[in-house]
Amino acid sequence: MTKLIDTERRLVAIFAADVEGYSRLMGADEVGTMRDLTRRRAILDGLIASHRGRIANTAGDSVLAEFGSAVDAVQCAVEAQEALAEANAGALPDRHINFRIGIHVGDVMIKGGDLFGDGVNIAARLQALASAGGVCVSGAAHDQVRKILSLAFNDLGAQQVKNIEEPVRAFAVSAKDASAAAGFLNASMPLALPEKPSIAVLPFNNMSGDPEQEYFADGIVEDIITALSRVKSFFVIARNSSFTYKGKAVDIKQVSRELGVRYVIEGSVRKGADRVRITAQLIDSASGSHLWAEHYDRQLTDVFAVQDEITWNIVNAIQPELTRAEIERAHRKPPENLGAWDLVLRARALSSKQTPDDNAKAKALLQQAIIIDPEYGLAYTVLSWCFALEGFFGWSERSWSSFQEGERYVETAVRLGPDDAEPLQGLANILMMTSRAQNAIEVARRAIELNPNSSAGYSVLAGALGFAGHPEEAIVAAERALRSSPRDPFRYDTFMFISNAHFVAGRNEVALDWARKAVQLAPNWVGGYINIAAIAAGLELMPEAKAAAAKIMSLVPRFRLAGVRKNPCFARKEDIERLIGGLRKAGLPE
Repeated sequence: MTKLIDTERRLVAIFAADVEGYSRLMGADEVGTMRDLTRRRAILDGLIASHRGRIANTAGDSVLAEFGSAVDAVQCAVEAQEALAEANAGALPDRHINFRIGIHVGDVMIKGGDLFGDGVNIAARLQALASAGGVCVSGAAHDQVRKILSLAFNDLGAQQVKNIEEPVRAFAVSAKDASAAAGFLNASMPLALPEKPSIAVLPFNNMSGDPEQEYFADGIVEDIITALSRVKSFFVIARNSSFTYKGKAVDIKQVSRELGVRYVIEGSVRKGADRVRITAQLIDSASGSHLWAEHYDRQLTDVFAVQDEITWNIVNAIQPELTRAEIERAHRKPPENLGAWDLVLRARALSSKQTPDDNAKAKALLQQAIIIDPEYGLAYTVLSWCFALEGFFGWSERSWSSFQEGERYVETAVRLGPDDAEPLQGLANILMMTSRAQNAIEVARRAIELNPNSSAGYSVLAGALGFAGHPEEAIVAAERALRSSPRDPFRYDTFMFISNAHFVAGRNEVALDWARKAVQLAPNWVGGYINIAAIAAGLELMPEAKAAAAKIMSLVPRFRLAGVRKNPCFARKEDIERLIGGLRKAGLPE
């Protein structure tokens, strides 16, 4: 066996700390953040030294240290979080500097004073699992300290973490007695909110009067938490934390402070005989306003089928409501306080207007978001969509280059988030818009596997199936998308895909009706007018066809049939010829 020169191995307690939301803080105020971080690092570095630890690696907002004892490492972490919470006193919540700390006991390689190996990677992954201002330890560290330190540990179960083959058992640290809890959890101080929408699902009240029915109410909540957790653009509080409020009268604002979330879902279940009624509501904790509320009455023939259906309905009603609320919130923020998430929200709202000027503004905002956070996959995904729109509508002189640029950005997003459905949806969109419908179907199905609750995933699948010549399957997927998100502001896309499917099936009157619905929702949606012009001309409705053609030319002056012929989206020759023939008859230039 070859021995690495100047490399030592030893078993240590590895301490990994990182600032939550560092990119957001720097984007908002570089000078102030560096000043405050320097003060916090002085606190943290001093406590590490006083607990016999050695700092090995640092990189701006992160610290890696080794301890000879897991007890020293965990005690240091808890005391550090108490001291750091006190240092945040008096600052606005969005200016708090909160560290997340992960601790693992394992074998490491030491070279030049730096630490390397799987043990370091595991500590870093545990740090990412910790809440802002919290501590997360591995099973190995937990075994060494649980009988020695006066702390409580919430079992987070076996976690499958990035680049680690075996699942890692994780425990969140909390204090056992009330006096310690007051310091460590710092309940009087609100946790800094994550950049992305943060949400907690509280246990639903069992209104049945039968304690035996608790399992049903709890099952609904657990399913909702699991489904929401698949949406990578959401920050969702884990079940173990949400269920600490079970059976208690709660104040929503207090829950928000204690869990560090902006939105809360609460509800109730009343089950009796063969029927069940479930109510749910989504609350903005900052204002106390109800963003959404609904109730469901169902025949209780299959408990699990009812649970699945209700979960599906609730999750897919919440997603567009949260997006809408977050966009409105971002628009109220002054420009100098915008973080990467806010910039993406503003860009999404601009790109949805589908005009060249708004699209250009959206691209600029997204480039700014990527500078603030180069690892932010959603920014790359939305930027990809902007380039795709630019290519599809001919807003640039080199449409194909726009598609290529969009594909490059979305591939970066997929690389950054291989288990995230949204970049795959973006990739499927690009493939569909560049006449690769069959490839788009495969990618869209992969996105749905990652997030079976995604209405956007089913919508793009519907589009790809229609373009590929599978109209009936396309309509089924589109109906699933609309059922999942009936109030989605972007559902005009799905209307268009239904129109395409009926067009492919030869049902021109129905196809025209759906295209009309699409442009009613989105008056600048060129795709809708393309369908109206082609289909109306085929039905000899020439005034409507010519009016649609005029609208197309006003929105996209460069529009030519040669471009449609080069990139028709439809896969079957007969569909392409019907489309181009109708557009020519409507008066669009060659």
